[in-house]
This record gives sequence, structure tokens and C-alpha cells, in this order.
Amino acid sequence: MRTKIMHSIFSILMAFLVLFSTFSFTVEKHYCGNKLVDTAIFTEVIRCYDTEVVADSCCKDDVEVVKGQDQLKVNTLDDLDFNTQFVFTAYLYAYISQAVCLPKQNIPHQYYSPPKLVVDLQVLHDVYII
Repeated sequence: MRTKIMHSIFSILMAFLVLFSTFSFTVEKHYCGNKLVDTAIFTEVIRCYDTEVVADSCCKDDVEVVKGQDQLKVNTLDDLDFNTQFVFTAYLYAYISQAVCLPKQNIPHQYYSPPKLVVDLQVLHDVYII
């Protein structure tokens, strides 16, 4: 039972690892002077447009791109050498052959209910098999 739970947890963690390693996003920051005005991860930043005349030189945008892994290698059975292919197919065949379903067996006395004992004849006649 404990190994099944650990296997499930490990499988879920590996799936999240693959998901987040291929995930990429950008972080945009907008500065007015030396003051950070807005930060956005998935949307555009809100720029500072005041009624006052703001020089374009004092505002700057900083964009950081966090790239995920974009090339995942998918191996096929043909990529393996002959010995590894042979061991893998033998293991797979042995595993599948264990899962063969047997025909349903007929149990003739499944619904038989024994008669109710009214009198215990061995005790009544004092017959004891020793």
C-alpha cells in the first residue's frame, strides 16, 4: 500500500517537473526615474502618464524573459541497441502474459445451503471416532 502511494506521488511530481521545465514567461517592470511603478508577469505593464510633462528619458521598461526548455527528446524503441530491445520486449511479453484472464469457473455448490441439524446423531448414539 505504501509503495503504491509513493509511486503515485513520484509520478505526479515528475509530471509537474516536466510541465514547469517547459513553461516560459516574461516579467515586465516599468520604472519612472528610480521608482518602480508597475510589475507584470503575463500582461503588459501600466506606464506612468501623468498630466505633467514627463520626459521620456526618465521612464524605462525592463523586460526579463524566463525561457523554458523547448526541445524534449522522445526516444523510440528503434533508438535502443539490440540487447536492450530484446530485454525490453522479453520483459513486456512476460508482464503481459501474466495478465491473461482465466475463464470464469463454475462452482456447483455455491448456492447450496446445508440442512438444519435437529439432533446431533453422534451424540445421541454415543458414537465417537477415535
